[in-house]
Amino acid sequence: MSVTHPIVALPRDTSPDADAVQLDVYRRLGGAGRLAIVFRLNALVREAAAAGIRRRHPDYKDEQVRAALMRLRLGDDLMRRVFPERDLVDP
Repeated sequence: MSVTHPIVALPRDTSPDADAVQLDVYRRLGGAGRLAIVFRLNALVREAAAAGIRRRHPDYKDEQVRAALMRLRLGDDLMRRVFPERDLVDP
């Protein structure tokens, strides 16, 4: 079974057959199931980024970790505009 992807290329570590199976599973999950996966992956990325910040800055309190994470996600310019009263915390 061959599946073509007009926009997305096949991952280098996935065979076309395995990719077709994965796409079929995603289709059967429906919109709500796929959205749940997106939210879970987003949470895992945030947790990994926060763990990296904590590893680099073991002295940071929870609020500093959150501020550093926001800085990573928003960038310096937007961070300064949204939170003008806060100092930028090194991620």
